[in-house]
Amino acid sequence: MTDSPADSNVYRHAGFIAFLTARLVAVFATQVQAVVVAWQVYDLTRAPMALAYVGLAQFLPMLVLLLPAGDLIDRFSRKPILAASWAAGAVCSALLWWLAGHGAAGVDGIYAVLVLFGCSRAFSAPALSSLLPQIVPRGQLAQAVAANGMIMRMATIGGPFLGGVLYAVGGARLAYAVCMACFALGTLLLARVAVDHAAPIGPALGSVFQRFGAGIRFIRSRPIILGTISLDLFAVLLGGVVALLPIYAQEVLHVGPQGLGALRSAMAIGEVGAGLYLSMRPFDHRVGRTMFAAVAVFGLANLVFSLSTVFALSFAALMVAGAADMVSVYIRGALVQFSTPDEMRGRVNAVNMLFIGSSNELGEFRAGTSAAWVGAVPAAVLGGLCTLGVVGLWARLFPTLRRVDKFEEAA
Repeated sequence: MTDSPADSNVYRHAGFIAFLTARLVAVFATQVQAVVVAWQVYDLTRAPMALAYVGLAQFLPMLVLLLPAGDLIDRFSRKPILAASWAAGAVCSALLWWLAGHGAAGVDGIYAVLVLFGCSRAFSAPALSSLLPQIVPRGQLAQAVAANGMIMRMATIGGPFLGGVLYAVGGARLAYAVCMACFALGTLLLARVAVDHAAPIGPALGSVFQRFGAGIRFIRSRPIILGTISLDLFAVLLGGVVALLPIYAQEVLHVGPQGLGALRSAMAIGEVGAGLYLSMRPFDHRVGRTMFAAVAVFGLANLVFSLSTVFALSFAALMVAGAADMVSVYIRGALVQFSTPDEMRGRVNAVNMLFIGSSNELGEFRAGTSAAWVGAVPAAVLGGLCTLGVVGLWARLFPTLRRVDKFEEAA
């Protein structure tokens, strides 16, 4: 049976709206915490390598735990796992609040808490992606992916900007208190999410290592999935500039913590604009070529930012990069969801999140070390050029992905 016109709009789905609301406040907390931790650590140390360790401290536990987390998510109910991971996030914010009173002596403690936060994200990230197809019917999945991405980016607009303001007004302690409250609220709101489209959970077959192997073999057998997630990995790993924003805000653009929050929000503004359009008018044509074009625009915009010394131009370049990234996220997310059966989603999304975590957290480490070696501006320029090189290489390595026309073809 086909959906009626009234039912075809994902925004009329009560369970999806409850899911979006819970995720909004949790992502808001994550974004506030990210900008405050970055500014606090750099303010205390004045060392680019300190920013590199911020990313590394979160990436290493994700590297260790994501695959076991994916297996757990496939074998048990996903909503309680997500709630527990957000509750752990609230605990991390409380610990950061306590450490904020220790000055430079608390930096090592901050790294330790970020390791714990990385452990919680190893479960929350794949649980979120795997839970979404259980909330909405398949016919609304592409629109739900776009709406979900757009709402998440809305949090990344207000989160970094408010994080910078909170840090300037009340210091790190005020910001971390807000984060703790938001994580707790998201955990409570998750209880209202209805899971109506979950497939029955079958018995666990084989050992945990054999189940890991089955997930890896499935990804390797699907060029669309492998090409999609690896493109994101290398494009952002080599070309991301987010880790360098504190240096640019302080030493290149001279705009202070409020300017840093605005720069971090700039990408999110572009993402929300593109996400809002896609959630209202999702497209399903020439998706492969469009994804490659979007990643190329992302690289070019980051290149403009890296060379800019004018705040307005830097802000605009990051907005364009954000819009291009949102288009890419929409296509990547829909392709992975359409390509993966429900009983395999935990493991596939765990690998996907491992790649995303590598591109973000390990990308921060790459950017920080490059800035320490050659300077922030040369590191950013080299990153933008590398992103463009990755787009050209992946277009040749994965012709099947490049030729995908409609999302259903991925199935």
